[in-house]
Amino acid sequence: MALPQFALTDPEWLAHRHLEGQDRVRFIHVPRSDHRRVPFLTDEYLGAARAQDERGVAQCLDEVAPRRMGFLFHSAFCGSTMLLSALDQPGVAMGLSEPVLLNDLVGFRRRGAQPAAVARLADGATRLLARPFEPQELAVVKPSNVLNPLAELLLALRADSNAILLHAPLETFLISVVRKGLWCRLWVRELLEGLLTDRAVDLGFTPQDYFRQSDLQIAAIGWLAQHALFQRLAAKLGPGRIRTLDSEVLTARPADVLRAATRHYQLQADPAQLAAMAGSPVFSRHSKSGERFDSARRGIEYAEARAAHGDEIGKVTLWAAEVARAAGIAMELPHPLIA
Repeated sequence: MALPQFALTDPEWLAHRHLEGQDRVRFIHVPRSDHRRVPFLTDEYLGAARAQDERGVAQCLDEVAPRRMGFLFHSAFCGSTMLLSALDQPGVAMGLSEPVLLNDLVGFRRRGAQPAAVARLADGATRLLARPFEPQELAVVKPSNVLNPLAELLLALRADSNAILLHAPLETFLISVVRKGLWCRLWVRELLEGLLTDRAVDLGFTPQDYFRQSDLQIAAIGWLAQHALFQRLAAKLGPGRIRTLDSEVLTARPADVLRAATRHYQLQADPAQLAAMAGSPVFSRHSKSGERFDSARRGIEYAEARAAHGDEIGKVTLWAAEVARAAGIAMELPHPLIA
């Protein structure tokens, strides 16, 4: 079978990796059907055996015009993959879930790239990710939450683009951590390490303090740091561009959330398309594994986690509330997507 011909304007060529030493972008061929069957746009899910091509960042900036897009920033374990999948409807929106190119942008900055170089790469990356599969569609990009400290930069570069900031309540976040086991307890420490590197944590702790804190305290600090970032971003840009969303509202009122999200992103969706979003099977299956998983099953599993770890979760939740009070972090974010 002949390889598909590369074109910078063709969104089937996903801008996948930044080749840092060469100032180039690697593209891989990902048809829309493949986007829709994987939770994340990573090699783990997409597979490595795909047609590839490369172009210089300068050429990408010269030949790909900026476009309006939507951003879905999140603080993990809050249904972001589910929401993006529901919004992804041909002719309305194209969802891109955690493209690795944006992770590369984070790494580029952390390795000491100059701010102008970071902004240049962010400009190119967002132009490439905004290419729609159909002319009337809007590309909605859900970055990994490691990108959150750079959210303001992306929104400054794409000043005509709006964002939803999605989070789980702190207790729900902590329950997710204990449910997922050892790997997640390690991951929350990795998350905090990255946030500290990005200078995105200002809660009054010394580096030595973190060695004396439990896994769930570390998880709560990472949650608070992201919550503070979301609070500042919402206050700075206002409700016209930023809306916030609690995952409990998403799971309880998905149809209302989707209607409000389409308005905020200015999507062109008719009643039939909105009904298709609200009736999406993503609300009855696990977004990562694809197994059947509805709100009833979720409630059972969360109750089991509370029974096993309730004492620790309760104490850390109270402790985090005091940390938030001292740091001036509101537990409820401004500008909710729906009342």
